[in-house]
Order: sequence, then C-alpha cells, then structure tokens
Amino acid sequence: MEQTLISTAKEDRFAGLPPGGAQFRVSGIGEDQCGLASYNRRDYYKISLILGGSSELLYASRGITIDRPALVLTTPIIPYAWEARDGLPRGYFCLFANQFLYTPDRAESLQEANLFKVGADPVYFIDDQQITYLESIFQRMRMEANSEYLYKYDIIRSQLNLIIHEAIKMQPSVAYFNPPNAAARIARLFLDLLERQFPVDAPSSTILFKKAGDFASQLSVHVNHLNAAVQEVTGKSTTTHINERILGEARSLLHYTDRSVAEIAYSLGFEYPSYFNNFIKKHTGSTPLALRKIL
Repeated sequence: MEQTLISTAKEDRFAGLPPGGAQFRVSGIGEDQCGLASYNRRDYYKISLILGGSSELLYASRGITIDRPALVLTTPIIPYAWEARDGLPRGYFCLFANQFLYTPDRAESLQEANLFKVGADPVYFIDDQQITYLESIFQRMRMEANSEYLYKYDIIRSQLNLIIHEAIKMQPSVAYFNPPNAAARIARLFLDLLERQFPVDAPSSTILFKKAGDFASQLSVHVNHLNAAVQEVTGKSTTTHINERILGEARSLLHYTDRSVAEIAYSLGFEYPSYFNNFIKKHTGSTPLALRKIL
C-alpha cells in the first residue's frame, strides 16, 4: 500500500502556532501532533530521519530503496511518492518553508542549494555515530518547539542548519532502480507538479512551469519521454493539460478577483498581456475582458 509521507491526513492540520510556527514543524513519523493546517506541499521542504523499516522513494524515472537508517531531503518542487513495504518507517521528520531557514538578511534560497537541486541525490545513508548525532538534534528541535521560550525558533533554525551541514559533509550512497509502470508514474507526477502551481493566490505570484520542457526538467526526464507517457496514460498531450489548467485558472481569476488583465497575465506566466489575450482568444473565442463580463 502506498504511503506518501508528505501528504498524510495527520499532516494536513495546522492551527494556532506562533510566528515561525507557521513555517516549521517537527514530529515523529506517524504521530498525531504532526499535522499542518495550512500545509501546502508546494511550500514546504522536508527532512526525514529514517531509523527503521523498509520503504521506497519513487520519482518519475528512478526509485531508491531505503532499507537502513538514512537522512532523506525532499523539495516541494519535485513530485515524489513514498511507498512503505512494512508499515510506516520509524523516525522523525521536519517540514519548513524557505523563508524559515533563509531570513530577509540572507539572500540564499533553498531552491538554489545543491542539496535541493533537480537531480540531486536525496538519500544519505548514515552510520551509528551519525544516527546518534542526528537523532539528538531532532529531539532537541522537538523540545524547543514545545517550549515557551521567546526565541525558540532562532534555536531551531540553528539546529536545522546543523542537519543540513551534516548532509553537505556526507557523500550519498544510493542505488537507483527503474520503477514499474514508469509511464503511469511519470504522468501522475507531471499532473501533480502541474496542480501544485495553483491556485495563484497572490497578485505577485507567478507559475514557474508553463511548457512541457519546464516540467521535463523538473522531473529529470527527456521531454519526448514525458510527452509520450502523458499521451499514453491520459489520452491527452502534455500541452493540452497545461493549457486547460491555465485556462481554468484564468477563468477563475477573471470571475472571482478584481485583478487587472495584466496582473492575471503575469501570474499565469505570460510575459506580455497581449500574449495572454491571444491565448484566451484562441481557446475561448473571446478576449479576457469580454470573458470577464460573460462570467
């Protein structure tokens, strides 16, 4: 049975946390208190310390068997599935937003960090000494998160950095395999990555992936491989899926918001409003302004 650790029901509740808490969460795997209420997979990075159990981390075209203690780093911009072989793994995990780790006085971004880049090895198998060290850090983060100390998130941020630096020092040792039903998996992860971009909540937000090649790069597959898999599994082309989702979001923004056509065009990845106008006219026969009146 598939167990996607970043999207369990227990992790979909989050309420009443103080400033900083809305950007960070730490827990034991499978515990009731690991829930996040405004948890959105596209916003949170995840580090898991796996201490026992057997599972598989599956990406579009590769899989990694985790059958011994490991540190696992995953990013919200690369879809994956986590399948447990014998129930939930034992260990800890933490979720955190980019802005939790990189405060305004620091220019770096996790999306640019080597540990979280597309194609980076996400699994670091660890020895007994590293197990003791990393488990102690997770336990300390849990202790601080439950404390009333005013600056506890500054301490947690330092501890999180210790984990990341430990991963930087380690050389990943993973054996990849080609998962079965690769076409179905690629198609599902493509649709997952497409959907993660929506809704476009803020006028200043913009979707990052608008072409088949953008998605292929994120999934680390050749664009022709992606197109063939999506067509085979869904009966529609990659471009059709992208256009339909963008069109659906455009209709929603035109109907439910008072954003200008230019703002909507930018949010949906169009460099110029005229490109957006042409897109809407091609797919609906109306201009955005005319469509707004109809809706």
